[in-house]
Amino acid sequence: MTLRKRKLLAGAAIATTVALATLAYAQVPPDHAVVTCQTASFYTNDDSANGPTGLKRVLPKGDKVGHTRGAHPVYNGWAASFDYGPNDWGYMRYECIGGYGSW
Repeated sequence: MTLRKRKLLAGAAIATTVALATLAYAQVPPDHAVVTCQTASFYTNDDSANGPTGLKRVLPKGDKVGHTRGAHPVYNGWAASFDYGPNDWGYMRYECIGGYGSW
């Protein structure tokens, strides 16, 4: 097998692995949790250079949210989270998520 074919096969194997890992990540359901801060801002996106962007709403203490520790990303303290009220994804402060498995 030529060097070019080996490189092509190695590249295809890496691309397949990345695609499968992305699919597996998307299939991880969020763990049930609640907002533990008095209020928590819930943003559309998190830009690693500038912080969160696109405020969606402010969540009150006790609001039902989801986040799976170790599977859903946390960037600079901003955690990918699921708000069970309107059923959408966003970012909120990681320290405002707690009470895992409480409901």
